[in-house]
Amino acid sequence: MNSPVDALLAAAKDLHAEGVPDVVDGLLEAARDRGASDLHIVPTETALDLSWRIDGVLQHVGQLPRRVAGNVVARLKVLAELLTYRTDVPQEGRIRSGDSTLDMRVSTFPTLFGEKTVVRLLRTSDRLTHVHELGLPQTLAEQLRETLGRRSGLLLVAGPAGSGKTTTLYACLRELVGTGDQPLSLVSLEDPIESVVTGVAQSQVNPAAGFDYATGLRSLMRQDPEVIMVGEIRDRETAETVLQASLTGHLVLTTFHAGSGAEAIGRLADMGIEPYLIRSGLIAILCQRLLRRLCSCSKPASKPASQTADTTPQPSPNPRTATGCSHCHGTGYLGRSVIAEWLDPSEPAIAEGILQQLDSRTLHQTALSTGHADLASAARDAIDAGWTTPEEVVRVLGLRCSEPPAGAVPGDAR
Repeated sequence: MNSPVDALLAAAKDLHAEGVPDVVDGLLEAARDRGASDLHIVPTETALDLSWRIDGVLQHVGQLPRRVAGNVVARLKVLAELLTYRTDVPQEGRIRSGDSTLDMRVSTFPTLFGEKTVVRLLRTSDRLTHVHELGLPQTLAEQLRETLGRRSGLLLVAGPAGSGKTTTLYACLRELVGTGDQPLSLVSLEDPIESVVTGVAQSQVNPAAGFDYATGLRSLMRQDPEVIMVGEIRDRETAETVLQASLTGHLVLTTFHAGSGAEAIGRLADMGIEPYLIRSGLIAILCQRLLRRLCSCSKPASKPASQTADTTPQPSPNPRTATGCSHCHGTGYLGRSVIAEWLDPSEPAIAEGILQQLDSRTLHQTALSTGHADLASAARDAIDAGWTTPEEVVRVLGLRCSEPPAGAVPGDAR
C-alpha cells in the first residue's frame, strides 16, 4: 500500500458524509496510479473493506467506517449515472472522466450487509496494438497471423476472465486493418467497447433493448462483412450463430471462457452444438493465461525447485525466486506476460475425437499424443526462461505435481 492511500485511509477514520466525495475521488485516483484493474468495495458487519486487483492478484488496501458505506456506494452510483434509490437489484454503469485513456465501469450487487461495488478500470490506450507485441512465442504468433489471413472459419480465443483475451482480439483487428492492399469490411459486436479501432465498424450490444449478441450477429450478416469480431460466446444461440457465420464465407473472431483448448470444445458440446458444426467451423483455438513477471530484484533460487514443496512444477535449470523491493511494492513481481497453447481442430486425431464426442480430458490426452504443446508445457518454458516462478504457475494454473499426468487439463484457477 503506498503512502497516499495510507494518508487517505488514516484521514477517513473520522469520515462523515460530507467528506465522502473527496475520499471516493482519492481512491479512484490511487487505483489508477497503482495500475489496478479492479477496485472492490465490500460491506461487512463492522466496516467497508477495500481491495484492488493488481497483476491479477487481489490485495487488501484497508477499511472505511461502516457508517459511510451507503454514502460511498451512492457517490459511485451518482458518478456512474445509476439509480441511487435502488439498492435491491444489481446495476451497471460507466464513470465518464476527462481521461480518454481510462474507462471506469461500475457494478453494484446487493449483499447481506449492503451493496458490494466493483469498479473496473479499463485501459483504452493503443498499447499491444499488433500481434507481434503480444509476447506470444514466434511459432504461435506466425500461426495466428496465418489464420488471420483466412476468410472463413472461427478463431476462438479461450481463457478465464482477466487472461487478456480481449487484448488479443483487438491486436488481431488492428493486424487486419493494417495488412494488405485492399481494405476489408471489418465489424464487431462488443459488450462493452473497450478500445476504438480505426477501420472497424464497432457496435455495442444492449440486451435491455433486445439487442444481444445473437440478434446483432444475424443482422450483421446482411451488412456485407468479411471479418466479424464477437466479444464473447455466452449461450448456445450465440455459439450456433457464430459457427454458422464461419461456414458462410466469414472469418469470425471471438472469446470463450474455458480452461484449455480441449475444454473449449467440451463446453461447446455441452451447450448442445453438433459435433460436425464444431469440426467444420472451428479453424483454431488460442487458449491463454497471464503470469506475473519477476521484478529485477529477483534472485537465483537458493535450492533446486525439486527440493521445494511437492506442489512445484518440473525443476528448472534457471530457477529464480521473488524477493521484493520498493519498485514492485514488495511483491517481487512487476507486470504480466502471456503463455498460450494453440489447438488445431483439423489435426486428424483431434478432428476424429470431436466427431466421437470425446470428453475434454480424453481429447486433451489425444492432442498431447500428437505433439500438442499445452499450457503446462508453456508454463515450464516460462520458468526455464527465468521470467516467472513455479509458485506463480501453481497460483494461475493450479498444477500440483512436477510433471502433469497425460491428459491433465489445467483448471480455471486465477
